[in-house]
Order: sequence, then structure tokens, then C-alpha cells
Amino acid sequence: MASPPMPPHLEHLVSRPFSFYPPIVGIEHNEWVYRKANWSEILVANSRSGDEIWISRRYFGEVARVEDPVLIVGLTRELEYKGGMIVPFQRRVIEMPVAVGAPPLTAAEEERLARASIVGIRTASPTDRLMFKLIGGAVMLAILAYVLAVNLSRERIVITARDQTYMGLNGHDDRTSIVSKLGQPATDHWLSQSGEMQYEALAYPDRKVTVILMGSDRNSVLYVGTVDQNWRPVHTISLHAGGDTESLLRNLRRF
Repeated sequence: MASPPMPPHLEHLVSRPFSFYPPIVGIEHNEWVYRKANWSEILVANSRSGDEIWISRRYFGEVARVEDPVLIVGLTRELEYKGGMIVPFQRRVIEMPVAVGAPPLTAAEEERLARASIVGIRTASPTDRLMFKLIGGAVMLAILAYVLAVNLSRERIVITARDQTYMGLNGHDDRTSIVSKLGQPATDHWLSQSGEMQYEALAYPDRKVTVILMGSDRNSVLYVGTVDQNWRPVHTISLHAGGDTESLLRNLRRF
């Protein structure tokens, strides 16, 4: 029996490593290689761990490249590696306690709560009401503290349709144009990955950033983003099929 044909937009998977977007939840390293396929699923292997997983063909979207060297495979929905298999990722919803002094529930709301999978919290006594009030206040304080911490610690800029450059840089800049805009870097390091990708890191300690370029060889590397002193992305490049290069920068080890 003949092997199932590879869809035309996925033919690049046969010969090149690639990354999923969005990344699969539960798997840290986002670089994969094609193994084989049947009529309903495609087998891929993680290039770092060697783990092999089957993914349904219906979850494969379009293939996009950032200025040619970066191969990105889009997923039609967010997936999770769970129990040795791939399943759709579901975000959990937490029901908040009933506010003290809130108007009584209607008959329809009572019926909805009775059918809900999450047990509703009912006030029964002054002691219970005080306890639930304290719990609700603690939850709200925790949420506010988390939001404040995220805003203070993550000073990054993600490229949008209205903001196409960062420090005057965009996805068409090569090393020469970057140096002409920012000056000579303090250090210049190279990293070869997967036997094909070439990464160049131009460090600007006075700006507290490192500019990352990527290409199939050292003569064709182009700008793909900027990381801060902690190697966290502060600027990414939009992909033609949607999304950006943030997952690539986050999975790129410091060099």
C-alpha cells in the first residue's frame, strides 16, 4: 500500500528541522524533525530529547518562514503533551466566591449552579460570610500582586502592525545595516544549530541588549529579534502567517 502523500504546504518538513507555533504545552524544547506519516497522523521527533509523538493532520496549519532560513509550522489550535499523547490544551476556569451583600440568586442562576461542574459557594452563617470575605480579599490581592510583578519585571516590546521597528531595526536588516544604525557591538558570537541554522549575537552592553540574527549561512543572516541582559525577548519579528519569533528566541540558548 502506498504511503500517504505529504500535503504540498508541508513538504519542507521532510528535509528540514522546524518549530511549532504556538509551541506545544508541556514540551520545553521547540525544535522538531519529520519521521513518517499515515493517512490521519504525522510522526515527529523532538531534536533534543528524541521523543516521538503522533499529531493529527487536522492540527497542522500553514508553513511560514522568516526571511527564508527559519521554518515555522503553524498549528490550528493550542496543543498539550499529556500522558504520552497530544491533546487540545484547555485552560482552567476558576469560579470566584459570591460577593458579600450581593443580591439573591434568581431561579435560573440557582439551576445553573446546580448543574455546574464546580460547586458554588453558599453563605450559611455570619462566620461563613466572614471567612468567604477574607478568602475573596486574599485572592484579589494575590491577583493584583501578580499583575504588578509581571508589569514591573517584563519590560519587552512585541512588534505590531503599527510598530514595525525597534531601535530602527526590522526583519530586513543584515549585520552591515545593524552596525550602521547601532555602531560596532562590544562582542560578536556565532552559534551553529541543527547543522543548518546559523545564529549571530551582537552584544550592546551600553543598551543592555543583544541583537540576534539568523540565516542558513553566515553570509545571509538577518535580524530576528532582540533579547535583554537576562536573555529574555524584548523585541520580535512578525511572521507572514501570524504569530512572531518569540518562541524561537525563548528556546535559543545563550551563546
